Amino acid sequence: MTRKKINQSELRSEVAELHLLFDISQALEKSLDLRDVVGQIQEAMAKRMGMMRGTLTLLNRDTGEIFIEEAYGLSKSQRQKGKYQIGQGITGKVVETGAPAIVPRISQEPKFLNITGARNNINKKDISFICVPIKLGTEIVGALSADRLFNDKISLKEDVRLLSIIASMIAQAVKLRQAVKEERQKFIDEDNRLRERLKERFRPDNIIGNSNTMQNVFNLIARVAKSSANVLIRGESGTGKELVANAIHYNSLRDSQPFIKVNCAALPETIVESELFGHEKGAFTGALRTRKGRFEMASGGSIFLDEVGDFSPATQIKLLRFLQEREFERLGGNETIKADVRVVAATNRNLEELMEKGEFRQDLYYRLNVFPIYIPPLRHRKTDILLLADRFVEKYSKINNKKVKRITTPAIDMLMSYHWPGNVRELENCIERAVILADDEAIHSYHLPPTLQTPEATGTTLVGDLKTTLDNVEYDLIVDAIKSSRGNMAKAARVLGITERLMGLRIAKHGINAGEFKKQNF
Repeated sequence: MTRKKINQSELRSEVAELHLLFDISQALEKSLDLRDVVGQIQEAMAKRMGMMRGTLTLLNRDTGEIFIEEAYGLSKSQRQKGKYQIGQGITGKVVETGAPAIVPRISQEPKFLNITGARNNINKKDISFICVPIKLGTEIVGALSADRLFNDKISLKEDVRLLSIIASMIAQAVKLRQAVKEERQKFIDEDNRLRERLKERFRPDNIIGNSNTMQNVFNLIARVAKSSANVLIRGESGTGKELVANAIHYNSLRDSQPFIKVNCAALPETIVESELFGHEKGAFTGALRTRKGRFEMASGGSIFLDEVGDFSPATQIKLLRFLQEREFERLGGNETIKADVRVVAATNRNLEELMEKGEFRQDLYYRLNVFPIYIPPLRHRKTDILLLADRFVEKYSKINNKKVKRITTPAIDMLMSYHWPGNVRELENCIERAVILADDEAIHSYHLPPTLQTPEATGTTLVGDLKTTLDNVEYDLIVDAIKSSRGNMAKAARVLGITERLMGLRIAKHGINAGEFKKQNF
């Protein structure tokens, strides 16, 4: 009679085991994405094995860290604490050796670390812990563990056998998840590294300029960066407005969030609304899918609207609405979308004149112009020219594998006497060209573009004084007018926009014989 009961008990156990394995195989058939199936698997283990808690840990092969990917019976904070190094604790030892581990009573095992803190408020002597490696071939990719109430009548070896079968069943899914996790971590690490480089690069003290006007700009950047105020950067083209915008964002409290840049002048009117605010599928011909706009992508961070003065009146209205309400609808959609975005705008246009002409909305101007920053043109900060030139020499020497180390005195004189209508951008282009042309360790005056050349540098002299030059120009204009009118003095005077009397005086002054041109064929 007793033997029959044992057989029935074993039979029930085997049936329960088969049900569990069947449930796991069914879950894995639906998806190999561990995130989709691991929760179901652990719930089935808890139901059919009497598991109180269970963890699935993954090994990061790059860092050697073992972390909890999914858990049953652990809180979120407890999962986050569950991190081990290879060889650390029971889980770390299982991953290191590839051998399963059985701890009948965790209170009697000093190697059991309870890093998660999940067993702090229970009677430790009543808990058994089982952990098995998850292998794919000979490679260990993680571990599977379970807690259960201690019972000296239960064979923990049977639990190890069953847990090992489950580990082999989910090994492929674990391997895929491990690879995804490692790639994601690499991306996060690279993203953090790049952000730190950007923060370093765009610190205000890394922007070149010792002039008083630039020191004032740096002071304004430092004051506004930590706030959420909208900023309007004014200045001529090529002064470095985008550089200042970068400095504001990467020194703000939003530095870890997106920084989206939009060149307003480059957006055609037909697509500007879609680009800024996005569109729904089918909103217009060619809208094959829903698309997020720039403001939605920048949510939580900042958006840089370059050349904002070029926006059309219709776009200005939509931008004004966003600045007032911090919400918008995608093109073709009805859903109102809110976005927490800091707006940094820039323009080289005179917005005050545009407002007088009715080409720029006054209310939009005041929404954008909360904190204005004006960047002076290069011709007003002459003391910064050599600092910038030296930095560009260093930069482009490295890029072009050159050994240029200095700028000669004649070249410096040319740089300092030029008026730089293209500002810092033009200076950078000139230095890049000069570095490429340089055949020794110095930039000479003849390496600079023709626009910077002076008579002294080129060995030429001026044609004459101003009076002589003007007389020569006047002579040429009068002769050309007489030629085109075939010696007709009245017609020539009308062409030049002067009276016949004044024409006669000028002809007498220059000794021109108008009759010579009447019969000539030009």
